[in-house]
Amino acid sequence: MIVGVPQESHPDERRVALVPSFVSTLVKAGFEVLIQRGAGEKAGFQDSAYEEKGASLAGDEKQLFASAEVVLKVQGMDTNSDLKLLRSGQIVLGLLNPLGAPKAAQDLAATGVTSFALELLPRITRAQPMDVLSSMATIAGYKAVLLAASALNKIYPMMITAAGTITPAKVFVVGAGVAGLQAIATARRLGAAVQAYDVRPAVKEQVESLEAKFVELELETGEAETSGGYAKAMGEEFYKRQREMMTKVVADSDVVITTAAIPGKKSPVLITAEMVKGMRPGTVIIDMAAEGGGNCELTRPGETIEANGVNIIGPLNLPSTVPYHASQMYSKNVSEFLQNLFKDGKLSLNMEDQIIRDSLLTHDGEVVNPQVRELLGLNTE
Repeated sequence: MIVGVPQESHPDERRVALVPSFVSTLVKAGFEVLIQRGAGEKAGFQDSAYEEKGASLAGDEKQLFASAEVVLKVQGMDTNSDLKLLRSGQIVLGLLNPLGAPKAAQDLAATGVTSFALELLPRITRAQPMDVLSSMATIAGYKAVLLAASALNKIYPMMITAAGTITPAKVFVVGAGVAGLQAIATARRLGAAVQAYDVRPAVKEQVESLEAKFVELELETGEAETSGGYAKAMGEEFYKRQREMMTKVVADSDVVITTAAIPGKKSPVLITAEMVKGMRPGTVIIDMAAEGGGNCELTRPGETIEANGVNIIGPLNLPSTVPYHASQMYSKNVSEFLQNLFKDGKLSLNMEDQIIRDSLLTHDGEVVNPQVRELLGLNTE
């Protein structure tokens, strides 16, 4: 079974789906590994390193797609190039964004490939080693704090110097999922005074374990968590009251990092233009939900703007800005997934396995995932 890793075609994508250290893992598991020349260079991995671990090199993407039976991607297929190279019966897996761009799943199905969207993996214990979203959120949460540090007109830690005492910067993290918790931990390491809020009261203990203060708002949050452990989308009245209660905390913060993204839906507005007006000049908002429109009313995805002296940054694809370790973590996830999917070198489409069942996106020319079919208005019976 030949596993192929092409260069990523998505604009500004620097990650690679497999790093050299995991080539040997797959070879030992019975796979042949084919890497397109230069595929890992942007992430810091040279062709020679792949060859040393047992991979073969393909001169271009046409050769790679023609030879590979399994194609590993980070981002989804580019409509104008990659899709044309796919053939019926091939297996594709990666971050295919089926909830955000369900139409792309139909285009993928039309090629006849069997595809797996790693965003759809269930949050069960057995799937943790394959949890790409958590891996990438870890990287993003870390990098968000560094972006804020470079834009802030203060330093993070308290310093007692001959020139006087410098008080620590105040960082407020909204959302204590994987990205939020990593942002909290990173800001604390840098010496900031950190507060955090989440609609799920159960995460208070995790926030406090990182030596941050959990902000408690008097809101009814009984249905704020999905069965999978993610924060659930709430009604507009809830968000309105939440904004009112957060206004004072936001105004008192030097850095606000928001993380409330909802797959396949617009990000809820948590920071209004009026709240931004109440912030001090020189303060910073890092909107990690920018790809879904943003948690700040003024966010422009992919841009940095200034409003009333406040820097509002809407970064896109933060994990790609730390490509070496993001690729390393991603490789671990996809390697584990592959070894679960193939038994004795053969594809095992065991639909009783929740990992396979939930992540299977297309098969036999059809979009098969019920959630994505519903978004497309297709019969889900």
